[in-house]
Amino acid sequence: MNKTRAEAKAFAEALAATRIAERAQAQLFVIPPFPYIADVADLLRGTSIKAGGQNMHWEDQGAWTGEVSPLMLLDCGASMVEIGHSERRAHFGETDETVALKVRAALKHGLIALVCIGDTKTEYDAGRTAEVLERQVRIALSEAGRDLQGRVLIAYEPVWSIGEGGIPADPYFANAQHKRIKDVTRSCCGQELPVLYGGSVSQKNCEDLIAQQHIDGLFIGRAAWNAAGYVRIVEMTAVPEAP
Repeated sequence: MNKTRAEAKAFAEALAATRIAERAQAQLFVIPPFPYIADVADLLRGTSIKAGGQNMHWEDQGAWTGEVSPLMLLDCGASMVEIGHSERRAHFGETDETVALKVRAALKHGLIALVCIGDTKTEYDAGRTAEVLERQVRIALSEAGRDLQGRVLIAYEPVWSIGEGGIPADPYFANAQHKRIKDVTRSCCGQELPVLYGGSVSQKNCEDLIAQQHIDGLFIGRAAWNAAGYVRIVEMTAVPEAP
């Protein structure tokens, strides 16, 4: 819940004007607040950078005051949607089961589902990380079918590592969780799905994180709030373009 409309447009304009918008080595995306999706998507049209929504309902329409449907996201120019972020789970009653309904709805309408999973500090301290992540992945994909390559991304965001005061996960720990997550996706749908790491990603740790074998990409928060920070991390982590 950041930026005014003018600030969101300036951010998109800055990204569209840089060479990173032309990169084929990484799939870039931004997920603005709902009121600005159409503006941002319009400004990024013609680039390879996708725009997405931060949440959506599982129904196409109906008496769901304050909610946003998959059709509304598509109408605004979104091509992906973030589902199950820990803040949605903690503050707005999102459950593993509603995440599954939203994943099914996203895929039905051709939206890429960016499914967020993560362990809390209590779960991490209790040694339950693997158990929690497996449950979240299995239920999230339970309504999705098996042909999910290119249609679902998993974002591992340890709850204890995101937001103000978050502690970045050790790259080796994050890599081990990503491998486990991929093993679960293989069990669920017969294929390894891409897994992104999110959680206090910064210019200090982005290179160490992306160098890990099982970390397929980064889901950046505060370090990408301004366009220059976003661009710099892409430049540091994306495969260099051929001369």
